[in-house]
Amino acid sequence: MRQPATNTPSTVETRLQDAAVDTSTYDTYDIEAAERRVAVLALLEEAREHCESFTRPHPEPLPPHDQAVHDLDLAVALILNTPQAAASLARLCDTTLPDPDGATVLGALLHLAENPDAAEYWWQYAAGGDNRTAAFCLYLAHKIRAEHADADHWRRQARRIAPPSTIPATTALPPLLAENVRHTLLAQCHQAVPPTLPTHLRTLIDHLPTADDEDYAHIPQPHLRLSQDLHTLASL
Repeated sequence: MRQPATNTPSTVETRLQDAAVDTSTYDTYDIEAAERRVAVLALLEEAREHCESFTRPHPEPLPPHDQAVHDLDLAVALILNTPQAAASLARLCDTTLPDPDGATVLGALLHLAENPDAAEYWWQYAAGGDNRTAAFCLYLAHKIRAEHADADHWRRQARRIAPPSTIPATTALPPLLAENVRHTLLAQCHQAVPPTLPTHLRTLIDHLPTADDEDYAHIPQPHLRLSQDLHTLASL
């Protein structure tokens, strides 16, 4: 797959302005606060002390490693909850129109499938196309591994990339994941446990076709029916 041309960047915080997640199932989970937290972490890290209690179910500060793990899990859950996720991934599956937003979504799925190398590959692909959210995810991924120089690099990149001038319109495609799956991911983040996909969805991600890469070995690739298959299986 060729490298993506420069594309209108998309971010978690701007996507979430158009998100429509039904939160009635989890009345104690402040989704708006969680969204603000991700935006603050990406853009206004100096304000962290004002939003430490946004998403954690306990007031005690987490160790830096655990905080970074929690923040990345939350960012991934929010990415997959956006209404544009399915259309973005579908565009990535069309090899004639590579899409940084779709690469960010695919990286989020691979993160949940416990394939961090492949997730990092696709987030780098997306960040190369000026996707601010992907750069933020890379910052957290390197921070988790205590790779401070790389983390600082991607934090600077996330701040450098300008937000999109317009909010992407919600498409007519069904959500990438069924409502119960999306709710479960957010609830798991709220409970401070690693978010996980149902077994049948994890199996689908694990069996994606792969392509060889000199730095990352075998990298899972999207296929044309991936968005539809994810929604269909998640609805079972």
